[in-house]
Amino acid sequence: MSKIENLPVHNDSLLRFMTCGSVDDGKSTLIGRLLFDTKTILADTLTQMERTSNKRGLDVVDLSLLTDGLQAEREQGITIDVAYRYFSTGTRKYIIADAPGHEQYTRNMVTAASTANLAIILIDARKGVLTQTRRHSYLAQLVGIPHIVVAINKMDLVDYSQAEYERIRASYLEFAEQIGLQRAGHDITFVPMSALNGDMLVDRGTSMPWYQGPTMLELLESAPAAHSEQHESFRFPVQFVCRPHASDNPELHDFRGFMGRIESGDITVGDEVTALPSGLSSKVKSIQIGEEKLQRAITEQSVTILLEDEIDISRGDMIVKKSDAPEPVKQINAMVCWLSETALSPARTYIIRHTTRESKAKVGEIAYKIDVNTTEKLSAEGSLSMNDIASISFKLAQPLMVDAYTTNRATGAFIIIDESTNNTVGAGMIQA
Repeated sequence: MSKIENLPVHNDSLLRFMTCGSVDDGKSTLIGRLLFDTKTILADTLTQMERTSNKRGLDVVDLSLLTDGLQAEREQGITIDVAYRYFSTGTRKYIIADAPGHEQYTRNMVTAASTANLAIILIDARKGVLTQTRRHSYLAQLVGIPHIVVAINKMDLVDYSQAEYERIRASYLEFAEQIGLQRAGHDITFVPMSALNGDMLVDRGTSMPWYQGPTMLELLESAPAAHSEQHESFRFPVQFVCRPHASDNPELHDFRGFMGRIESGDITVGDEVTALPSGLSSKVKSIQIGEEKLQRAITEQSVTILLEDEIDISRGDMIVKKSDAPEPVKQINAMVCWLSETALSPARTYIIRHTTRESKAKVGEIAYKIDVNTTEKLSAEGSLSMNDIASISFKLAQPLMVDAYTTNRATGAFIIIDESTNNTVGAGMIQA
């Protein structure tokens, strides 16, 4: 049994998760069934779906119609093909990233997966583990999604066979071991289900008494929220320095607050901190959200921090705890997903944007590319095309304060910008 099954429900927390699978794995039906059974489909939407289903000669509502609009967009060649669905239960709120399955949409799947804390990977019980299953799993491992739920769907088409379920489960676990999907802080859970009939999504049904594990919704309800499972270092990239110059209030005359979003960790008034890259230290004098003063602030809160000493800090600097300060670096090694139709050129200079800081960068070396279908390492031949994933080193003009992506997804990630067009052309994950 997976660790996730024994975790308590995290009331009122937000869970971002993604779904991925090939066209025929039943992903649209799964999302539709989940929304239908949790009673989060609007009445007018349900009425329209019923009419469309009747026109198609169906006796029941075709729940996959909820995502048909997105499929129609793809058929028309529209490339904005990650759909976000929002729903809530009495326990928590959810954001579903409905990621595309085809290889040509690798960049879109990486984008969708980058903020997810859980991934549902669908497998057709008739077909078992396919090339697309391996690709989706590798990308989930690449972007560090800690919780994988393997939904073995269409069990009704294999007579709800426990033997088929166990065969697919063993096959997937063998592959997961090969790519390092099972490691500390990560887990894999399997659920046999029929999205069409609703078995093991919200209700258990009566067709699979041999499966004693949780339903899909029970897994989602109990999944830990992001940043809640392990200690994280305090990282506070400065977005703005607030200094009210014209104020009649004497209390604001010497006000100098550093505004930003806490990317990880927590901070308390009185903590000793260091400003990077300068290395100057001070203590936290005050923490504020608007005019409200806090004793402590935590991950994902946007706050203003005031320090006891006047030290030089500007946008792009990072405030960290003195006891846990990273070393600023001018060279990084990263796994990069190339997003642009224009190929990467080692001869060009790019801009790397990391949290609130930017630095010009040159490609040092392209070590290898990854075949996302086989996870095999290939020769990069000096360039990258759209959707390519490769291990690359960069030489930086300005120092960056980074963590390994496996340790901190916020400060271990960056984007690559073409300085001539200002387009985002790549996304990177820093290697240890």
